[in-house]
Amino acid sequence: MTLPETTAELTTYIENRYHARHREQLPELRSLSAKVEAVHAESPDVPAGLADLLADIIGELEVHMKKEELILFPAIRQGHGSQMGHPISVMRADHDDHLGAIAKIRSLTKNLTLPEHACGTWRRLYTGLGEFLSDIEEHIRVENDILFPQFESEKRAEPGPYASSPCMAHEFEGGGERNS
Repeated sequence: MTLPETTAELTTYIENRYHARHREQLPELRSLSAKVEAVHAESPDVPAGLADLLADIIGELEVHMKKEELILFPAIRQGHGSQMGHPISVMRADHDDHLGAIAKIRSLTKNLTLPEHACGTWRRLYTGLGEFLSDIEEHIRVENDILFPQFESEKRAEPGPYASSPCMAHEFEGGGERNS
């Protein structure tokens, strides 16, 4: 995968490649899941609760993407990315939540393992889920590992050698000498 060179181009790429794709994928996956759960409700292999989980993901991901599209990405495009530390930390926290949802999908579907008797709808669901999971994991990686680090402080404040807690780090500088 070749990514754009500038951060402004990268934000546009993320919107066009990932945001648009997630909006396309998720409603169909939710619909397929609801069908599979209804038709195969008695099967021990049915991913019970998947349609509801996907509905939750649709809502959470839409809010997340809107925050990026309306706040974070425009600021980056306007050259204010270095002032976006707090919004970036919120996006990273959202990503952690998304990874939790991904783990739930994998658990409910036994890591996308189809039962022998799976119908065409069930097969389409798991194929689509595989594509979605691959896309969202790559989306998170591009943001967390490539885009966001460009705007985060290179040197994070660390406590001095004699600070008993990070809260006390401001009390010490240099070789542990106390500032008065």
